[in-house]
Amino acid sequence: MIKTGEKVIAKNRRASFDYHLGERFEAGLVLTGTEIKSIRASKADLKRAYARPDENGEIWLMDMHISQYEQGNRENHEPERKRKLLLNRREIFKIEKALIDKGVTIIPTRLYLKNGLAKIEIALATGKKNYDKRQAIAKKDANRQVQRSLKERSR
Repeated sequence: MIKTGEKVIAKNRRASFDYHLGERFEAGLVLTGTEIKSIRASKADLKRAYARPDENGEIWLMDMHISQYEQGNRENHEPERKRKLLLNRREIFKIEKALIDKGVTIIPTRLYLKNGLAKIEIALATGKKNYDKRQAIAKKDANRQVQRSLKERSR
């Protein structure tokens, strides 16, 4: 899935375990100078991050942690401030409609640099129930057992 010119900075591995991920969108981020420097140094975390629209038709990323830049001065950024996502009007309309109609949430799945610009992949997600999580674990275990048996046969 990684294309040329992309460097993955952070992944939200917990997202696919806790949510059924649906349609995905690529969005730009409005960042300050020290934030992009910290991202380039891989000092970002998506664990608790989520996105939500506001009344002005914009979508904001909440609770994404970007560590303060080590060489920054007193003008350094706040680590968990809300950040505006850059999407086109059609994508914002599609996301807002899904939020109202389907009752989904917006979860960031990965943060990456694409041709020098910070991009974030967001997905429309519905929460998994506990039995869904158990099924996912059982499926992974079964696949792992199959891979082991195939590996042993090939020896």
